[in-house]
Amino acid sequence: MQPTDKDVTHILAADHRAVEALFEEFEKASSTERKAKIAEKICTELKIHAQVEEEVFYPALKGKIDDDLLKEAYVEHDGAKLLINDILASGPDDEYFEAKVTVLSEEIKHHVKEEEKQHDNMFQQARAADVDLEALGERLLARKDELKRQAETAGLPPAELVTM
Repeated sequence: MQPTDKDVTHILAADHRAVEALFEEFEKASSTERKAKIAEKICTELKIHAQVEEEVFYPALKGKIDDDLLKEAYVEHDGAKLLINDILASGPDDEYFEAKVTVLSEEIKHHVKEEEKQHDNMFQQARAADVDLEALGERLLARKDELKRQAETAGLPPAELVTM
């Protein structure tokens, strides 16, 4: 992604690629300590990504794209947030730690497919709707920067559920 590219769908797709790469890195890591650090990074990235989608992107699409697709996205986020909060609270000594990260990866792959890969996906519908994707991208990037600064300084609170 070029730094000048403000299209919100391109920004979100770049986030998806970054998290996919982290999941691959997690799978290849051999030490428990390394896996724990990667899992923490995955969880932080996903918390920020979900929050900016829910605060900026999804509200702009309400009433302009398929309502069921949007509702599913919120529920999928909440399923991921439950795992994220549990992974961060339990740590690598948890008997199910690696399994939880693996299931989180599978959930995210499914979610990404619905947002950008399957026919008539959310990103295609957003492009076809009357939505200023560049203005949304600027707002999303600004909020994302705020959350990244918070993550680096005070840390992020547990992910908040919307539908559960």
